[in-house]
Parts: sequence; C-alpha cells; structure tokens
Amino acid sequence: MTHAPGTLYIVSAPSGAGKTSLVKALIDQLDSVRVSVSHTTRAMRPGEIDGVNYHFTRREDFLERVSQGDFLEHAEVFGNLYGTSQSTVEQTLAQGNDLILEIDWQGTQQVRRAMPGARSIFILPPSRATLRERLTNRGQDDDSVIEGRMALAVDEISHYVEYDYLVINDDFNTALDDLKSILRSARLDVRHQEQRHQGLLTALLS
Repeated sequence: MTHAPGTLYIVSAPSGAGKTSLVKALIDQLDSVRVSVSHTTRAMRPGEIDGVNYHFTRREDFLERVSQGDFLEHAEVFGNLYGTSQSTVEQTLAQGNDLILEIDWQGTQQVRRAMPGARSIFILPPSRATLRERLTNRGQDDDSVIEGRMALAVDEISHYVEYDYLVINDDFNTALDDLKSILRSARLDVRHQEQRHQGLLTALLS
C-alpha cells in the first residue's frame, strides 16, 4: 500500500463561529492532518512560538518571497503582512498529509486559482444572536468594536456560496463530526484509493 498525496483544505468562518477550536480538535483527533503555519511581519506576542503560531518574518524578507512567487496567498491586515508558503504546502501534501489553511474568503480565491484541487469549507454560527453572544462573551471589546465585528461577519458570511462545504457550528461535537466526515470521504475517492491499494487492485484484476 502506497500513500497518495494529501488534500488541501481551506477553512473559513466569521469571527466568533468557532473555527479555531474546531480545527484544533480536528488536528488532535485525526492522523495525517496538519494545519498550515502562516508567515507574518507582525511582532511576536507573549507566549507565541516562532514556527508554531506563525513564521515571524522581516518585512523585506516577506516582500522578497512575494517577488519570487512563493506565496499561495498573501494580504496586508492593519499594516502587517500575512501569507501562505506554496513550497511548504506542496511539500506537506507530497508527504501524504492533508493540510488545513485557515484563511478568509479573499485568500480562498487566491488559493483556488493557484490550486484548483483544494476543497473549501465554510463554518457558520447557528444564528446572529449566537454570533453576537460569542463575540460579547470574549469580554475583550466594547460595543462599538463588537458592532464592527458583526458587520464584518455579515460581509464574510455572504461569500459562503463560493465554498464546497457548509458546516453549522451549533453543537460543537456535531460540527466536529461533520468536518471529520468531509476529510474521510475525500480519502475514499477513487484517485486516493487507487494509489493506496495498487497491489490489491492488480491482484483482483489479474
């Protein structure tokens, strides 16, 4: 049995939908699934680890990589640059690992142009009230910031139609099972199974 190349998954969601927690649980429970570590020019925060949270990069080095075409997607957010290395993605997939990119809809459009075989998943909250409650319960922002985040969330949600799969995060475990099902079904497609079970297929057809 040989391993087939992994699948690239894009996971997007509005802030407060629970994407980060779901992806962490998915990584913890499934073998051969990795999460992509982005490059960024922003300063490292207390408790963060280079190469784990982000690859912290000097701005001039980041721009050099952009000019060399090494980023699958990149964007500037609040004056800081963020990007996903294409060479790292391709290496991870070639090793037979599935890889998850946690990016927004704009990054998703860039990645799908470069890698049309990527599968995309959008995570939704069960209601606007739940979304507002989750944003409020963080206790970090005042009302004006929360209103701004709500408006941003609605704009983000409007792009769900561009994705392959839609997962509603009402009950956490149900949403996690839905994500697992998406990844498992992809590993059962003919392309993957044919490469994994070449010996069996040859024996059955001989």
